[in-house]
Amino acid sequence: MSENVTLPALGESVTEGTVTRWLKKVGDTVAVDEPLVEVSTDKVDTEIPSPFAGVVEQILVQEDDTIEVGGVLAVIGTGAGSAPAPAEAPAPVAEPVSAPVVETPAAPAPFAAPVVAPVVAPVISPVAAPAASSDPTYVTPLVRKFAAEHGIDLSNVAGTGVGGRIRKEDVVAAPTHTPAPTSAVATPVVASAQRGTTEPMSRLRKVLAERAVASMQQTAQLTTVVEVDVTAVATMRQRVQPQFVAATGGKLNFMPFFALAAAEALKAHPKLNASIEGDNIVFHPTENISFAVDTERGLLTPVIRDVSTLTIAQIASQIADLAARTRENKLKPDELGGGTFTLTNTGSRGALFDTPVVFLPQVAILGTGIVTKRPVVVTDAAGNDSIAIRSMVYLALSYDHRLVDGADASRFLVDVKARLEGAAFEANLGI
Repeated sequence: MSENVTLPALGESVTEGTVTRWLKKVGDTVAVDEPLVEVSTDKVDTEIPSPFAGVVEQILVQEDDTIEVGGVLAVIGTGAGSAPAPAEAPAPVAEPVSAPVVETPAAPAPFAAPVVAPVVAPVISPVAAPAASSDPTYVTPLVRKFAAEHGIDLSNVAGTGVGGRIRKEDVVAAPTHTPAPTSAVATPVVASAQRGTTEPMSRLRKVLAERAVASMQQTAQLTTVVEVDVTAVATMRQRVQPQFVAATGGKLNFMPFFALAAAEALKAHPKLNASIEGDNIVFHPTENISFAVDTERGLLTPVIRDVSTLTIAQIASQIADLAARTRENKLKPDELGGGTFTLTNTGSRGALFDTPVVFLPQVAILGTGIVTKRPVVVTDAAGNDSIAIRSMVYLALSYDHRLVDGADASRFLVDVKARLEGAAFEANLGI
């Protein structure tokens, strides 16, 4: 007896997916819920688990081919008499472009695959949880690259991902892993394993490229920058950090303050929280802020909804949760949609500021640079100037000049600046 494996629904607005890598080939045995194939969409990359146990008889969609939701991916022989397809027709196995790992606990537990019916994910049995593999070929190119950059021998690394796959976290935890430098001491630059190589673009990278080009071609973008003194916010963070950690379990950084200040300013400046539809301007009723997350697969922007109504603690919690699940490829597709304004933390990698690209159909994006201490001229209440060490940050707002004028952008930034420099967030902490 044979059963068809179909592409399940991967989100409300997802209609098709591209096969990026087959994890099994014709003739291989597969267990229920064992990862069978990796599929990429314009919103998520994910592994499709096998709904049946048996032998892979046919692979009907080759790598880099696109298939609609409900289409047949493969045929699995489920009966005792099932036999593999003839050896002359195996599916080619190509080097994967992007192979995000959907993590599950090492012990038998419900498999939480980020997919929606028709695939039902029952409890994984010990048979369905393959033993950990140390085969270096059973990892994504990015994880292999990370291991090479840090001098890690993958044959000595035990994988904790699905099917025993080696994840980046496993490489980081390896005893020989070289930790990031904690001081200003210079460290040698390790050459990337990608030097001199060629690889096809992943579906996600193609989508990002297309959208970036479309944004620059269809809009008139420019950037306005202001400098903000966040010394008072830095002082507050230091003072409330122990209480915040005790109450929430997470540390308090600057991002929740930037997000709340931006959301509050958007309420007063609706042009920045709008979109253009034909000849109409749509002013959004809530401030749904997308924030950029750097992942191994590329840049993704999960959404925090109705930010102006949230506390600092709630915003911090959602940022931490969404960012972690984005990097682990555990987001629901709808959590990447519906943003009305974007926040990107350029400073997380040490940059002073950049000129970020607006994500259509949004009309504005705010980039936050690194918060750094430097000497600044300050003026006291009597008008006397002095030089003091202050915590400073650059805020760069890119916007669509078809709708937003320079004066609109400046008024918005001035309000954000005033909110942050005033640092009256005591009532907004939520702890």
